[in-house]
Amino acid sequence: MIAEIIVSVLLVAGGFFGLVGSYGLVKLPDPMTRLHAPTKSATLGVGAVLVASLIWFPARYGVLTWHELLITLFLLLTAPVTGYFIAKAHMHMGWSRDELPCPAPGRDWATFADPDEESFVDRKRRDQQGSQPRI
Repeated sequence: MIAEIIVSVLLVAGGFFGLVGSYGLVKLPDPMTRLHAPTKSATLGVGAVLVASLIWFPARYGVLTWHELLITLFLLLTAPVTGYFIAKAHMHMGWSRDELPCPAPGRDWATFADPDEESFVDRKRRDQQGSQPRI
């Protein structure tokens, strides 16, 4: 009885988050704000449904399945990375370097950096090792 209530609450919450994510994807004004709807709320919605399934099968049938847990972990690991790549592609396709906010002093946007130019990480590593700058 308690497991059924928990599963029901998770399914309703998952449906609500999925609905909010879908609504945000359709109604938000530009690609960067639309990006947050599926990567945040829809991920929570699918995660809630998968956790409900993870609880349901052991409670109802006494069978422990790990598929839902693995799918949930995969989803929670890949959704932010996918959102990052979509945002990076949008930056390259729609914005110029001067339209972006200024990064910290001594740094630059990595996505707009010259590939032959030394990066912040390379400079830091070089300074720690005490070697000469790359030309």
